Amino acid sequence: MKPLRNGNVIHDEPPRKRFQEDFESTPLYIAVVTYINYGIMIVFGFLRDFLRRHGFEKTHASTEASDMKDFVPLYASFESFYTRNIYNRIQDVFNRPICSVPGPVIDIVERQFSKSGWMFEYTGKVLKNVVNLGSYNYLGFAENDGPCAEASIESIEKYGVGVCSSRKEMGNLDIHVKLEKKMAEYLDVEACLTFGMGFATNSMNIPCLVSKGCLIISDGLNHASLVLGCRLSGAQIRVFKHNDMKDLESKLRDAVVYGQPRTHRPWKKILIIVEGVYSMEGSIVNLPGILELKKKYKAYVFLDEAHSIGALGSRGRGVTEYFGIHPREVDIMMGTFTKSFGAAGGYIAGSRALVEHLRYHSHSACYATSMSPPVCEQIITSLHIISSTDEGKRRIKQLADNCRMFRQGLKKLGNIVYGNDDSPVVPAMIYAPTKLGAFSREMLKRGFGVVVVGFPATPIAESRVRFCISAALTEQQLQDALDAISDISDLLQMKYSKKKIA
Repeated sequence: MKPLRNGNVIHDEPPRKRFQEDFESTPLYIAVVTYINYGIMIVFGFLRDFLRRHGFEKTHASTEASDMKDFVPLYASFESFYTRNIYNRIQDVFNRPICSVPGPVIDIVERQFSKSGWMFEYTGKVLKNVVNLGSYNYLGFAENDGPCAEASIESIEKYGVGVCSSRKEMGNLDIHVKLEKKMAEYLDVEACLTFGMGFATNSMNIPCLVSKGCLIISDGLNHASLVLGCRLSGAQIRVFKHNDMKDLESKLRDAVVYGQPRTHRPWKKILIIVEGVYSMEGSIVNLPGILELKKKYKAYVFLDEAHSIGALGSRGRGVTEYFGIHPREVDIMMGTFTKSFGAAGGYIAGSRALVEHLRYHSHSACYATSMSPPVCEQIITSLHIISSTDEGKRRIKQLADNCRMFRQGLKKLGNIVYGNDDSPVVPAMIYAPTKLGAFSREMLKRGFGVVVVGFPATPIAESRVRFCISAALTEQQLQDALDAISDISDLLQMKYSKKKIA
């Protein structure tokens, strides 16, 4: 066992034996039916567009005002084809407004949509006590009572709600310094820098780490914030297949051998960017393989732990603890407080030199408003519970038990489930876009709120329902959800799996 600086230990078990993924291939007939489904909708979409142009179809759509016809078009007609003719038909299952804490049960404000899906109005009715299977509330800290809420209320009395300044001006409070110190101790790294927004933590800081003459090798399933950060950096970008170490090594070898295009000069830096847990696939990064290649080819690793910090490992320290790897083997540790900590914002941790460089060069640190004090207090209090109390250990264990129980339950039902057994993100495949809306509506009728995801967030023929499991959910709630999913899967013929689960 390896001792950490703060007295905890990481077990030195062989990591490769623990790594497993499950991406059952799509049955051929389902793939064919899904494409036929899209084909029919496209044909009818073009027919509806034809009727719109000739005044027969009165449905609202993204079209130009008649008095603006001589100006450059504001709407690209074909690009909004999907929105007009497919998305609007199932828009009622997306963006549902809630009027409660996003805990294990939520209250949803009911909306009444027009036939086209383009217009809606609030009915005034609230759907009470809907079981929440879609929020990133992994450890159940999204609460309006308890120690976190009480500490946040006390911080408002001392600091107020807003800082009204950036960290470089008058917005650097002692509570920010305290949070960064505690987070660095928790991760067992030299230093940490926090930001008020998770998305900006990636998009605004990657350009500070690499620039022209550098190479980024990015996992093909990385989050949009990482993609945006890569594009803003000015560095060359190459994409490797998700968790495919052979493809990654091929990209690294070519980069080292051939260097930069045309000049063939060596790259200034090679940065590998991966996530701990992938939010659409429910898979866990093959970190041992990544680090092995990093050392072999003298590259750097940027690890986004937005969905893994707090949710993986015996003490919630994320994917490094999950694999028994010391955090200092990763060059740049990034994460967010919006999931397991029930708060907002993000952090980047690592060496002191890295953090000081970002402190003075990151646009997110120099220009963005500082993190709100009650948000800081929420993170500090939840971090203390996670790292130092039996309640924190209980929540982490409960989350792990819930994840395995729910994922195995879905597999036993015959659903195709993607990802790793220990991931808190559990995607179940739906495929057909017409079933997407039906599944969400039927679950809501039975008292369960779920998130369904389709194109363009997923490949066009891989629509899915993405369950996010929480430690706050009881075994009975999860079992009731599985019973409801079984009934709806029979109704919609969604039990596609050919694997037999004991």
